[in-house]
Amino acid sequence: MKLKNNSKHLKESQCDFFENTIRFIKHLCLYVLVLGVAACTDFVEVDPPKNNLISETVFDDPATVESTLANIYYNMREQGMVSGNFGLSVLMGIYSDELDYYGFDTNYIEFYKHTVSTNNANVLSWWSSAYNLIYASNDIIKGLDNTVAISLEDQDQFKGQALFIRAYLHSLLVNLYGDIPYITTTDYLENNTVNRMAVNTVYDLIITDLINAVNLLNSVDTSGEHVVPNQEVAKALLARMYLYTENWELAEATADDIISAYSLEPDVNAVFLKNSTETLWQFKPDGISNMNTYEANQLVIRFIPGQSYALNNSLLEAFEPSDLRRLNWVGSTTSNDGLTTLHYAYKYKAIFSETASLEYSIIFRLAEQYLIRSEARAHLGNTSGAQEDLNAIRNRAGLGNTTATTKNDLLEAILQERYVELFTEHGHRWFDLKRMDVANDVLSPLKTNWQTTDVLLPIPETEIDINPNLKPQNLGY
Repeated sequence: MKLKNNSKHLKESQCDFFENTIRFIKHLCLYVLVLGVAACTDFVEVDPPKNNLISETVFDDPATVESTLANIYYNMREQGMVSGNFGLSVLMGIYSDELDYYGFDTNYIEFYKHTVSTNNANVLSWWSSAYNLIYASNDIIKGLDNTVAISLEDQDQFKGQALFIRAYLHSLLVNLYGDIPYITTTDYLENNTVNRMAVNTVYDLIITDLINAVNLLNSVDTSGEHVVPNQEVAKALLARMYLYTENWELAEATADDIISAYSLEPDVNAVFLKNSTETLWQFKPDGISNMNTYEANQLVIRFIPGQSYALNNSLLEAFEPSDLRRLNWVGSTTSNDGLTTLHYAYKYKAIFSETASLEYSIIFRLAEQYLIRSEARAHLGNTSGAQEDLNAIRNRAGLGNTTATTKNDLLEAILQERYVELFTEHGHRWFDLKRMDVANDVLSPLKTNWQTTDVLLPIPETEIDINPNLKPQNLGY
């Protein structure tokens, strides 16, 4: 596939270390390495470089490239769409039918009440942080293409990770914003004038990057804790992209590859522990200020009033009687006066005050692949295969086999199962409602201000002001 000039301007204001864009590009690698050494070498347990480096020497030493990638993962964990602190799990939870919001942040209220403005700070932050990290990934790819000092084996692993990161962040952006630029360059002149690309084109480029990543990466968990993406992680995203683009055969085959290499965690209560058998990729806490996950710190209600989020009644009512996930993944707190009881997501149970790291933030896990394969099989007319995969998830939750036998009944049952299995995990529920074209049916009775155009977030107004080629703005904004 020939790539077009599809770069995207990255906001200069996000890079306060530099005085202008040209200097930013020249010294980006040094910036990334300094942050990587200072803040996140423990994140993937990489020893920091011992001397000062300039960008020209970054690709002479595999340890510095590893530190650069470590910094990207660190920033994904700490900020932007993938962060458990203020990422998709929380904001798209209140945007959909998973969470109620009780806080006072005006930007969050806009998400909860479906009154998101083009100047919403979170809309801008997600866009800017994603493209900054995409830019850093492109810089790694470019540097590796021009080095002779790093072994070909190491080059493949590093480049595969960078391609995966680029594909993953674009996959989130395209689902949130619709037509977007697909950035494959570090040329700031192109980034200043880039145009948005059609959704289908973006998906094609994502899939191409992931296929290349799969071919470069190996299946070994080099970290020993599933904190560095490997071939199976790239396949997991590829299976998701095939599902989203309705390529049922490849979705089934790709998910099948992963399912054959991993096993479901048999104990529902152990699924979100750091050593769960079904984890494909997870973020390790820093182990200093944070021993466990942002998800637990955000979502576990300690007292009322004082809560920020609680589970929406629609989600609570979606659980079948005797569902072990309802028992183990949902907690509750009652106010001192006994008048108010709220339920909260209790997948992650260890809050910051714990003195040991018991849980890491899981980004990809095997259960999703069973549900991907089930859905693909339903579309392919493989009723028994779809039922078998759906039952694997249901039986672990203590439920009987599905009673769905027709294609339509199976698809409804799978959507329902994804709701109660993947709730408050990186926006799965919202993306499902959107891609299955049921967002209006589900959310219009629940959200007073819901409009059909809310299926997309607005392009940040400041980005359009800087680059008018990003017009037109999404409908409804």
